[in-house]
Amino acid sequence: MADVIHTTTQSELLAMESLEQAAGCLRTVAHPHRLRMIQMLLGGSYTVGELAEACNIPPSGASEHLGKMRDRGLLIGRREGRSIYYEIAEQGLSSIMDCIEKRFGE
Repeated sequence: MADVIHTTTQSELLAMESLEQAAGCLRTVAHPHRLRMIQMLLGGSYTVGELAEACNIPPSGASEHLGKMRDRGLLIGRREGRSIYYEIAEQGLSSIMDCIEKRFGE
């Protein structure tokens, strides 16, 4: 039987509280419409209507998804006149999307 080499020490592991927060964040983004919105928002700012159209859902549904991500601190909304433009607030979403695109991209 071959010896297994462990390179991560106990002191390098994240605290369980941090992992619980990470799991909550991942649950928040774990929806196809939210992933599509994140993918788009990583390229620029979009309105609720633009994101709803890209996801083929009503604006009210898009607003609900965006609100959940905003409440989690992943997005910010910026008002311009009568429109609210959403943007990425958590730059770590780029790494998550890169992983998804590499694994599931065509």
